[in-house]
Amino acid sequence: MKILAVNAGSSSLKFRLYEMPEEKVLMKGMFERIGYPGSGYSIRIGEEKHQEEVPLKDHGEAVSLLIEELLKYGLIETLDDIKAVGHRIVHGGNKYSKSVPVTPRVVQELEDICDLAPLHNPAHLMGIRAFQEHMPDSLMVVCFDTAFHQTMDEATYLYSVPYEWYTKYDVRKYGFHGLSHHYVTEKMKEELGKEKVNLIICHIGNGASITAVRDSKCIDTSMGFTPNAGIMMGTRSGDIDYSMISYVMKKTGMNIADIDRILNFEAGLEGIAGMNDLRDLDRAFEAKESKAVLAFDMYTTRIMEYIAKYYMKLDGKVDAICFTAGGGENDNIIRREVIHKLKPLGVLLDEEKNDETLVRKGREGVITLPESTIPVYVVATDEELMIARDTYQLVTKE
Repeated sequence: MKILAVNAGSSSLKFRLYEMPEEKVLMKGMFERIGYPGSGYSIRIGEEKHQEEVPLKDHGEAVSLLIEELLKYGLIETLDDIKAVGHRIVHGGNKYSKSVPVTPRVVQELEDICDLAPLHNPAHLMGIRAFQEHMPDSLMVVCFDTAFHQTMDEATYLYSVPYEWYTKYDVRKYGFHGLSHHYVTEKMKEELGKEKVNLIICHIGNGASITAVRDSKCIDTSMGFTPNAGIMMGTRSGDIDYSMISYVMKKTGMNIADIDRILNFEAGLEGIAGMNDLRDLDRAFEAKESKAVLAFDMYTTRIMEYIAKYYMKLDGKVDAICFTAGGGENDNIIRREVIHKLKPLGVLLDEEKNDETLVRKGREGVITLPESTIPVYVVATDEELMIARDTYQLVTKE
């Protein structure tokens, strides 16, 4: 059975075509700069790559071209071959704790919470409508990045603000990267041979979040009402004292939109070191450039603090600490600095294994010494596969 996993952005459309349940990737690719000059796409079939610049007025044109490519390369004979399309949705509000088929009611509820994710949910809805128009007979499924975190209890997801902010305006911690954290949890259940696992998962990329998992369910996560919470990130500030916002506005004359833009796009590693690409930061750190050293110290300390916090929340019963996503999978320097700071907990790094274990080279696994109190794993995440799995399960239930 062929399943399409889709991640639509405001000007992009990322996709993978899977053969399920074998979980074989038949084609993957990206349409970029949709609605802008210089738009185009790149696709990969096995080791074969195709790239072309082509005008793309909207997501409908991107979907139409995608279908043409699938037919041209013989990956499908008709559109009926694609039984379902799974769509990544960044924000499901507090209504969805699992993936669900698309219905008019679901679409309406996603529209109603667009204020919670104004940069993401409208784009996802454009993607859904484009696929519905071109593939009306395929099941549409929505898979939420917030769903995995819906198992947090009320004392964890509420903020210490007037309770009516929650009841009237849905102000609460939601958490993000849930598809990744869920995938890693399922993978570690297999790795450890346990149905219920206790994990601390560090999703380290340009955006980064850390999640505590007890008995295979999320009990806490670092991102909050928005993704700009928790640890510092590539360009996001993470946790700050809110009072500095009004203070800086008074000092500079900036408005709230200016501050919001800076805290999302000019803060974090970018704000301290003047760069946010982890590869550039690694080189600057190794060269002992002062700003890069400072940024890395701040960054790895904040990761360590969340791990230590979640260690306590899990009563010290942690089956594994997991590093995943681009930085977690491939940045041995970040992992090294974090694990060295966890030494008081008895977490001991195997320097050689850490340097060797890079997902981009096909290497995953344990990077701590046998006597470490908690094993640390490097785990490749796969959000698109999580979407395909959830979508396949719903198709087979129909």
